[in-house]
Amino acid sequence: MTLTALGVPTVPSLTSGGALVAGMPTDGPLLDTYGRAATDLRVSLTDRCNLRCSYCMPAEGLDWLPGEQLLRPEELARLMRIAVTRLGVTSVRFTGGEPLLSRHLEEVVAAAAGLRPRPEISLTTNAVGLARRAAKLAAAGLDRVNISLDSVNRDRFAAITRRDRLADVVAGLAAAKAAGLAPVKVNAVLDPTTGREDVVELLGFCLEHGYQLRIIEQMPLDAGHQWRREAALTADDVLAALRPHFRLRPDPAPRGSAPAELWLVDSGPNTPAGKFGVIASVSHAFCGTCDRTRLTADGQIRSCLFSADETDLRGLLRGGATDDAIEAAWRAAMWAKPAGHGINDPNFVQPDRPMSAIGG
Repeated sequence: MTLTALGVPTVPSLTSGGALVAGMPTDGPLLDTYGRAATDLRVSLTDRCNLRCSYCMPAEGLDWLPGEQLLRPEELARLMRIAVTRLGVTSVRFTGGEPLLSRHLEEVVAAAAGLRPRPEISLTTNAVGLARRAAKLAAAGLDRVNISLDSVNRDRFAAITRRDRLADVVAGLAAAKAAGLAPVKVNAVLDPTTGREDVVELLGFCLEHGYQLRIIEQMPLDAGHQWRREAALTADDVLAALRPHFRLRPDPAPRGSAPAELWLVDSGPNTPAGKFGVIASVSHAFCGTCDRTRLTADGQIRSCLFSADETDLRGLLRGGATDDAIEAAWRAAMWAKPAGHGINDPNFVQPDRPMSAIGG
């Protein structure tokens, strides 16, 4: 597969005679060899989850990481400080597993909020338990949330997540909005069988309540390695399902490095105006504008969701490494970032770690 097929631009300043110039930068932005700067840090706080979504993990769950392998709050605070003050990170998103299961969530949110320059701070959560913590998280410095919700039909939600917790998620959404964690975004991965119906109901629900829907194409990150391209709904499938019910037009605003292609929903009978996004990670790869660097709950840097390699920062932390050494290791990890995720490459191999162990 060519780099242009992955949306990766040519970077003349980094090439000479068609070959990449050796030697990574030792300061400035967190660059890779394709000229992309990683400004968005995804921090996984735990691999544990209280749902069992069929596209993520088996019904019986997984073997969780031992507690001593997880980064401690002071270690997380140090790594976030290095990322923001030395590497140019401007956005920190806490993920899991389910980050609300972390006892230290408010503490690490407050640590991020205390950094200067202050990064934007967000949370990706299934919202089970968010209703009682949204106000505290906002007080700690959380700016906004993305909440996973794949169906607003109670029976289908229970079938997908293997838990009857839709009411808790809906309550969490309302609490987030009331706490000012805006915009409240809803992340949905559609079921191949019921998704065309679910997406119509989801968009109507989000428009009614003032949430922003994001449809995410299902990716090969399930623990059972059961993902099949021909079964997953694509961005084009989603738009085809919505058009008979809503008047859609592309958002004219520049997309930049955002993963979602945005669409405007024009006002119609009983339909307030709003917008939603489609994240077409598989069918329309946007790797060329990727600006993410990922820290797993056990302290490994991953340059991509689908990386085959990791860089161990936990070992450096606990081995007495200086900030300079940690910064250099982090830069080296990102300098080696591949051109794209490779899902559409015939030789693609799914990562050993499932999504819950990598972080969203």
